[in-house]
Amino acid sequence: MSRVFVGMPVHAPADVSALHASRPFPDAARDALADPQLRRNIGAATATIRGKRASVVAELDDWEQLRLAGQASKAATMSRLDEHLRRLEQEVTARGGTVHWARDAAEANRIITGLVRATGADEVVKVKSMVTQEIGLNEALADAGIAAWETDLAELIVQLGHDTPSHILVPAIHRNRAEIREIFLREMPDADPALTDNPRELAMAARAHLRRKFLTARVAVSGANFAVADTGTLLVVESEGNGRMCLTLPDTLITVMGIEKVVPTWSDLEVFLQLLPRSSTGERMNPYTSAWTGVTPGDGPQEFHLVLLDNGRTAVLADEVGREALHCIRCSACLNVCPVYERTGGHAYGSVYPGPIGAVLTPLLTGTPGNPSLPYASTLCGACFDACPVRIDIPSLLVHLRARTTQERAAAHALPSAEAVAMAAASWVMASPWRFGWAGRMARLGRLLARRGRIRRLPPPLSAWTTARDAPAPPPQTFRDWWRHNRGKS
Repeated sequence: MSRVFVGMPVHAPADVSALHASRPFPDAARDALADPQLRRNIGAATATIRGKRASVVAELDDWEQLRLAGQASKAATMSRLDEHLRRLEQEVTARGGTVHWARDAAEANRIITGLVRATGADEVVKVKSMVTQEIGLNEALADAGIAAWETDLAELIVQLGHDTPSHILVPAIHRNRAEIREIFLREMPDADPALTDNPRELAMAARAHLRRKFLTARVAVSGANFAVADTGTLLVVESEGNGRMCLTLPDTLITVMGIEKVVPTWSDLEVFLQLLPRSSTGERMNPYTSAWTGVTPGDGPQEFHLVLLDNGRTAVLADEVGREALHCIRCSACLNVCPVYERTGGHAYGSVYPGPIGAVLTPLLTGTPGNPSLPYASTLCGACFDACPVRIDIPSLLVHLRARTTQERAAAHALPSAEAVAMAAASWVMASPWRFGWAGRMARLGRLLARRGRIRRLPPPLSAWTTARDAPAPPPQTFRDWWRHNRGKS
C-alpha cells in the first residue's frame, strides 16, 4: 500500500492534473464578457442562490458563532491531520473497507482503474465529485475502456453537452432551460421528441435515461463531503437522490476523497451540516444526507474502497499562510457573491475549481507558475470572506499568492517586467509630496484623451490597461488644488 506522509510537499504533475489553466484568465474572461447570454444565465442563477442563502442565514441568531466554530474546527484538524487520517484508515479497515493512499492524480487513477477492472465491469455510475474531476478520472477510465456515467442532473447536462463544469455546486449554471432541452434531444436516444423546456419534464427525462444505469451498474464511484475519523463514516450530501442510488445499489463502491475532508468527530460534523446547506443551496438541510460505514453484510455494496488523495495538498499544508485554503467545504458561497465570477463564469478560470476559492486553491495545489494569472482574478472586495461559512480569508490569500508570483517572476528574469518598472516609478513619485503633487497636475492632461468621461485607449505601455477596461477621465482639478481653493491651506 502506498502512503502519503502529511507535511511532505508533493506536487501533482501537470500532465495528469486537470487543474492547470489552459489559457490565461484575462484572455478567457474577455471572451466570456463578450457572451451576453452567458452573463444573463449566470447573473440570474447567482442572484437566486444569494437570495435563498440570505433568507435561511437570517433565521439563525448564532450564525457568526457557527462560522467561528467551523473555522476553529478546520484549523485544529489541519494541525493534526496525520493523526486523524490514520484514525480514519484504522476505523474504515476495521469495518470491512479497504483504504488506498494516492500521492497524485496518476496514482489515484491507476488505483481506481485497477479496482474497476478487478470486478470485470466496463462501466461505472458516479456521484457528483469534484475531486474526480480534479484528477481527470473519467478520461482515465475511458482510456481503459470503462464508461463513466454522471448521475447528478447538472453533471449529466455537462457530460451530454461535451462541456466542462462552470460552478462548484451548479456545474451547468451557464446553461438555460432551452439549451438543456436541445442537449437532451440531441444526446438522449430515448428522449421524447415532444420534450419541452419545462423543468419537471427535463428532470423526468433525465430520470428515465439514468434508471437503466442505476439498475445494471455493478460499480459506483463517489466523492465525499466529509469523513468522520472516530467511526470511519463517509458522507455525501445532495439534493436529488441520485447519489443515494449510486451509494446503495452497486456491489462495489469506490470513494475518492481529498485528505482535507476528514473531521475528527460527529460533534465537528454537526457544525458543518448546519453551515454547508445554508451556504450552498440556501436550504436548512440537504434533502439527502447519506452516511455509510464500511461494509454491512446483505445491505448495500459488499465491497468498499476509500482512496485518500494528496495531489498537492501536503504542499499546501506546509504553507503557513496558504493552508487556510484547505478549510474549504466546497459550498460555492464565494462564487455567488463574487462580481468577477458573476460576469465571467467558471470556464474563464480554466480549472475544476472556479471563482475566488479556485483563484487561490488551484495555484496552491499546482504552484503559481502553472496559473500565474489566477491570483489576479479578483477585485479584493472582500465579499467572499463575508460569505464563507468557515471564514477563509480569501483576499489575504490572493495577496499572498500575488506576492509569490511577483517574486518567482523576478527570480526567473534578469530584467524587471514593465509592471515592476511602473510600480518602482510610482513608489518614487509617491515618496515625495512635491513629486506626487506635480504628477497629479500632469495627470489632468489625460482629459484630452477622454470621450464622455472615459478614456478608452491609452498609448503603450498603458494600452495594456485599456485593452481590457476603460479608465475614468481625471477630474478638472486635483484634491490639493481643491483644498487650497476651498480651505485656504497649502
